[in-house]
Amino acid sequence: MTRPPVRPGATGAVAAFLDRVAAMPAVRPASGRPGRLVFAVDATASRQPSWDRACALTGEMFLATSDLGGIAVSLAYWRGHGDFAATPFLTDGADLARRMSGVTCLGGLTQILRALRHTLAETQREKVAAMVLVGDAVEEDVDALCHVAGELGLRGTPVFCFHEGSNAVAGNVFRQIAKVSGGAYAPFDSHSADALRDLLRAVAVFAAGGRDALARLASPAATRIAGQLPRPR
Repeated sequence: MTRPPVRPGATGAVAAFLDRVAAMPAVRPASGRPGRLVFAVDATASRQPSWDRACALTGEMFLATSDLGGIAVSLAYWRGHGDFAATPFLTDGADLARRMSGVTCLGGLTQILRALRHTLAETQREKVAAMVLVGDAVEEDVDALCHVAGELGLRGTPVFCFHEGSNAVAGNVFRQIAKVSGGAYAPFDSHSADALRDLLRAVAVFAAGGRDALARLASPAATRIAGQLPRPR
């Protein structure tokens, strides 16, 4: 099955995002331990198609990090009226995909603050290398969101915000969250499944092995940024 082409705007955003990853300090998991990643996804009603796409792509995050000691992913999501949940940190891609496929999106307001606080609590217990935030709307206090994002940044846990759609308010907030946490922002849409795939794999590799590991990721996106990494001295 032929995938839809990535629109030019998304391609540029992906390149900029990966450049930002390449410029970040290396993140290394503790010896013998998988890198920990929080994967926070909006599961309100408008998100079902993207949720289904994310389910299909989760396994690739694990495959991309298999030679780096792997990753452990906590899936966090919000939906309905105050419904927020987060899984334990999982090291099996099939298990994560199975849990995701059992979730049905429900109408409700965003709960990004709860996802950020969940990540902060986790990294206070044991280092979380990165957080991925996927959504299309923000219906919360911006200052509160940026405050917790800043706390994550102080602890070395960057937030990578993947923004679906064209909601300008959401885009502005996601950019601020990414900036204050030391992470990055990239938009995507329903026609950029390839872009989302590359973004998720890049962050997974970053969480598992840091900047240097990106040079060993066999994908066009990784190849594009590998030449920008500093040469070993």
